[in-house]
Amino acid sequence: MAGAGRDDGEKAIRSSFAKPRRRWHSYANQEKPEECVVSLVEGKLLWEPTAEFAHQSQVARFMRWLKAEKGLDFADYDALWRWSVDDLEGFWSLMCEFLDVRFHDRAARILSSRQMPGARWFEGATLNYAEHVFRHAQDGPAIRYASETRPLEEMSWSELRAVVAAFAASLRDLGVKPGDVVAAYMPNIPETIVAFLAAVSIGGVWSLCAPDLGPGAVADRYRQIAPKVLIAVDGYRYNGAAHDRAAYVRQIADQLPTVEHVVIVPSLHGAVDRAVLPDARDWRDLVARDATLDIAPMPFDHPLWIVYSSGTTGMPKPIVHGHGGIVLEGLKTHVFHSNMSSDDVFHWYTSSGWIMWNSQVGGLLVGATIAIYDGSPAIPDLGRIWRFVDEAKVTVFGCGAAFFQNCMKAGVEPAKIADLSRLTGLGSTGSPLSAEAYEWIYDKVRSDIWLTPISGGTDFAGGFVGGIPILPVYSGEMQCRCLAAKVEAFDDMGRPLIDEVGELVCSAPMPSMPLYLVGDADGRRLRDSYFDMYPGVWRHGDWIKITPRGGAIIYGRSDATINRHGIRMGSSEIYRIVEDLPQVMDSLVVDLEYLGRDPHMALFVVLREGASLDDSLEKTIRDRIRKGLSSRHVPDSIHQVQDVPRTLSGKKMEVPIKKLLLGGHDLTKIANPDSMANPKSLAWFADFAPGFIARREAHAL
Repeated sequence: MAGAGRDDGEKAIRSSFAKPRRRWHSYANQEKPEECVVSLVEGKLLWEPTAEFAHQSQVARFMRWLKAEKGLDFADYDALWRWSVDDLEGFWSLMCEFLDVRFHDRAARILSSRQMPGARWFEGATLNYAEHVFRHAQDGPAIRYASETRPLEEMSWSELRAVVAAFAASLRDLGVKPGDVVAAYMPNIPETIVAFLAAVSIGGVWSLCAPDLGPGAVADRYRQIAPKVLIAVDGYRYNGAAHDRAAYVRQIADQLPTVEHVVIVPSLHGAVDRAVLPDARDWRDLVARDATLDIAPMPFDHPLWIVYSSGTTGMPKPIVHGHGGIVLEGLKTHVFHSNMSSDDVFHWYTSSGWIMWNSQVGGLLVGATIAIYDGSPAIPDLGRIWRFVDEAKVTVFGCGAAFFQNCMKAGVEPAKIADLSRLTGLGSTGSPLSAEAYEWIYDKVRSDIWLTPISGGTDFAGGFVGGIPILPVYSGEMQCRCLAAKVEAFDDMGRPLIDEVGELVCSAPMPSMPLYLVGDADGRRLRDSYFDMYPGVWRHGDWIKITPRGGAIIYGRSDATINRHGIRMGSSEIYRIVEDLPQVMDSLVVDLEYLGRDPHMALFVVLREGASLDDSLEKTIRDRIRKGLSSRHVPDSIHQVQDVPRTLSGKKMEVPIKKLLLGGHDLTKIANPDSMANPKSLAWFADFAPGFIARREAHAL
């Protein structure tokens, strides 16, 4: 398979990743004497499972069951993984049997074809996500929760069931039918989980945006999906400050003509602000009733939720996932790759705008207690989340890689400020976790912890590479490719690579891959988003290296998508806000991810004649992005340029500029002047890059 639009630039960036990784105390790339050398060692053995830990793991139980009940004997994880990707029908059907997945109607066939896109899974089967949650209801807590201002509290399984039943009955009374969209503008609080489970229990389609996202960005998403009901908080607290959102909710609702009902959760104030939202319904009235939870079985591919991911042009992509695919992917991930059961307490520190919110809620699918925290991880200090892990009795904890990096840099010693003896697993995702951070975790958290960094995506709501409790942990390396995920590193010609950096692809279908994109009737946008480079193969947009022992190292994004703290967004959303300013004629943004270093988002602006990038304009740009999108999308640096490089067809050349600013690339190899509308624009970036790279390297030290 030939890759489209490939050039020597990709080869250069891959070869630069493949070099031995050592950090030198340096200034402007001038090496200091040998005694100042500090090694970043990838591949150092840090942890091995004890025989008891491995034997008692869920995946080991599955392997023993396969041998005893089905005559399938696998010597090790690699053999199990290869069977799972070669015999997709066999793996998924036997996993469903082993985990007792509850189908109301059985599937006529597990997989109709391996074609991508277009694979059809479990045709004829019916089930419901919410039913798989409440099948585990027991006497203990379902949710533990706290916030910056709220001490730790609990919601029992019986309480959760009762309030979900009440709100589901109210949604029915409001006219919500299977297939209707219930949209939310909510933080990471129990009410959000209740609303989600209630909506999907009756066949409603859920969609969620975090309340730190500006009203324009929310409306851009929700106008595409035509929600019938909008559920929102009146405000939230973060980083020690209160953020009123009543006016934002009104602005959003006014732009959504399909919304028939607005429901307000009075999270910040004691009552609904009737001056701003006169017709809104009070959440408390809708859950103050007795009702029986009546869960409706849905077809396997009935829409469960709509999440959003962006390319580099156009509106955010509304991605639709189905009940069945998400149930199966969630069970596989949490049971086998996180080794979780109903005995666990699961906390992933996340925003409600990140796909890890969905994953966190998925802990309920295995009967685990989920522990959620709403607020800044640095209030009052970076020890807050570690203390929450202790208070909530967490056994499996995860967070974005940036959190661990920040704790390391700040000198936090988690083992000295919290009792972490209950922890058995520690996860990381969102961006690559450096080898230094691996070693910091084993030094400052627990020397015997099972560390399980993962990498996946919003696009399929799952993991491609991650952890497995029967294999060792090596610094800087994820343990394995996930079961039934045929992940490979491809070169520019579509050939698999081992021990070399290539494009992360998945060459076989997974049940949680998108059913479709809203508004994409002919499927073109779906194909262009994931299958344009290697026809019939999912290209994810990350650089990956598969190690000879089967592990994986992720080196960051290979395309122009912005990845801020694990939340991906298309550059077009930045452009709409920035270029709406009268002073800004054009702009270009690149998000630079470095393995082992802080990411850096740089914004370049072309200003109208007579304007200059002074402190006032910089502040205006940052404030508009903060208000229109979120604080996490504010650029790290802003630079004035004369022209933005564009192709002959007018596309901004984000990827070539990104490669140039990452360093080590010959400009003539990553940008062809003959294919440009304005080749002279490259000269400024060529002059700018060396100093920019030197400053970034000095900053990393």
